[in-house]
Amino acid sequence: MTNIQALLTPYKMGDLLLKNRLVIAPMTRSRCNNNENAPGNLQVKYYTQRASAGLIITEGSQVSKQAVGYVNTPGIYAESQIKGWKNVTDAVHKKDGKIFIQLWHVGRVSHPDFHNGALPLAPSAINPNSKSFTPNGFKDTVTPKEMTLADIKTTVEAFKQAAINAKKAGFDGLEIHSSNGYLFHQFFNKCANQRKDAYGGNIENRARFFFEVLDEISKIFPQNRIGVRFNPAMHNLHGIDVDEETIPLFEYVIKKLNNYNIAYVHLSEPFTDVSKVKYAVQNIAAHFRPLYNGTLIINNNFNQEKGNKIIEAGLADLVAYGKLFISNPDLVERFEKNAPLANWDADTFYSDTGEKGYTDYPFYAE
Repeated sequence: MTNIQALLTPYKMGDLLLKNRLVIAPMTRSRCNNNENAPGNLQVKYYTQRASAGLIITEGSQVSKQAVGYVNTPGIYAESQIKGWKNVTDAVHKKDGKIFIQLWHVGRVSHPDFHNGALPLAPSAINPNSKSFTPNGFKDTVTPKEMTLADIKTTVEAFKQAAINAKKAGFDGLEIHSSNGYLFHQFFNKCANQRKDAYGGNIENRARFFFEVLDEISKIFPQNRIGVRFNPAMHNLHGIDVDEETIPLFEYVIKKLNNYNIAYVHLSEPFTDVSKVKYAVQNIAAHFRPLYNGTLIINNNFNQEKGNKIIEAGLADLVAYGKLFISNPDLVERFEKNAPLANWDADTFYSDTGEKGYTDYPFYAE
């Protein structure tokens, strides 16, 4: 390409100037294999290798012990985790990188193995009939405990404390993981939320928990340093199905976010083929772009050409890449040179293989 690629142009996101429009998507990598579930030298290396991206969004990090649902994933609730993440952010900042932490609570997708036998929490006592990745391998999910109003309040506070901890750890901002069938998505979705109180029933009620968390976090980070992530077309995964109120709910939430001054809305194109799913939207960016006035990040299976095109078409401002950033730590430089891309090894995505498939992918210059 002779013209400057849209992906490689700088972008002003709130008060942050991003060097380019490539974002590292948040990706669970299950490499925090220590008693504290704290990031270590391996995570410092992994994120620093990729600091040429316009923005790094970290892997999902649990806001509390109750939020855990996957083996060897990091948290942001303990002192050792804050210290571990501080080493990561310091190293990324030395490379002139920008880094947001993704705050995570998996809700009913967790398993009693993570909670000394206690049930995971969820909006309603409905089993997602999915699998949980436990220390003892994949296990069937169970029927969770319906959250009391006190549980909801405690969880809102856990997110607020996680934001305080993220600030201590030196993050430029944070992303609320309100996507992919986890706790917020469970509140949004009728098949997971059958509450009869102020957090269930109509669309406004099912979105209430999300906005309560956003309002509390906004007391810690400026709103223009807070991003949110949604997956409006997720279907038949983690017990989430698209129904007649799914898209109207996300339309309500995203339109309401115009009243906030947040950093971005991060959307995923469909994970699976939804062309035959009644009520589903197939082109997420095209559908939601007209509804939202702020910065829009889009992700899922974009390559270089598709990434440039969607920005040129005005349907997104930034593009998040996952697998391509796993196998190409220097993806930005490869796009600049139109260089060939390395293939990823899917067997090492979530494995306890240390550096293998994590920090050992070569740079193009090598």
